[in-house]
Order: sequence, then structure tokens, then C-alpha cells
Amino acid sequence: MASEVPASPCGGSHESGEQSPRSNVREQDRFLPIANISRIMKKALPPNGKIAKDAKETVQECVSEFISFITSEASDKCQREKRKTINGDDLLWAMATLGFEDYIEPLKLYLHKYREGDGKGSAKGADNSGKRDAGGLQGGNVPGPSMQGDMKVSS
Repeated sequence: MASEVPASPCGGSHESGEQSPRSNVREQDRFLPIANISRIMKKALPPNGKIAKDAKETVQECVSEFISFITSEASDKCQREKRKTINGDDLLWAMATLGFEDYIEPLKLYLHKYREGDGKGSAKGADNSGKRDAGGLQGGNVPGPSMQGDMKVSS
């Protein structure tokens, strides 16, 4: 009896290029690149640790869904306030609203350090060394998404 691979809850598969039933976006365009997910996951393992492909794909889908969840809440807030740009503070507000309070303080610290390095709060000119790691700050271990720059909200 062959083992069946569970289908993505959004429909389609990672490799097929099929479209999600929720939108006209291809699955491969909806998810963060698997190489980036893998690199971040490997940082938490000992040097000889390995990660199965299905584990990487599961985390890839969860992380992508989490980002969409938080961004959607922040977008709703911006639309209610008649603003078109989501900023880091909006994302922190959304995380608090959705029950992710434990992440707020480390992310506030990251956002403060990011803005301190830039002076304007935008992605331009920040950390000219180009040596940001997955946590955002060089050598940083701050969990969560990168709060670089602002995102435009489509109406």
C-alpha cells in the first residue's frame, strides 16, 4: 500500500505549479522559497543535522500562511484608517491583536534597531554592509519576519 502525501490545504502541490482554489496565484508564487526556509531551519540544527523534504515543505507552507495571516490583519487596519502602506508598527499591532504577544518585545527591539540604522525607517540605505542574516541584524537571533521597509496595500 503506497503512502499518500497529504495535499496542501490550499490545493495544488508545491512542484506542480497548480493554482490555489482561493485565488489565481500559483502555489509556487504563494510560498517563500524553499531554499530560504531550509537555510533558516538548518541554523537551529547541529552541523550534522538533516531535515526531510516534507518537513521543509510543511514549514514553508506554515510560515507563508502565518505571514499572510498577520499581513491581512495589518492591511485591514490600514484600510480602516484610509492608509495604503503597512509599516512595522502595523504588523506588531496585528500580531498583538491575533494573540502573538510573546513575539512583540523582540520584534519591537528589532524594529527599533533597524530604524536606528537607517534613520528614516525605509529599506533604502539601511545597513550598507549587506550582511543581514535571516534574523535581520548581523549576528541577531530575533525570531519572526523581517520588518524591513513598508508594504503597499492594494485596494
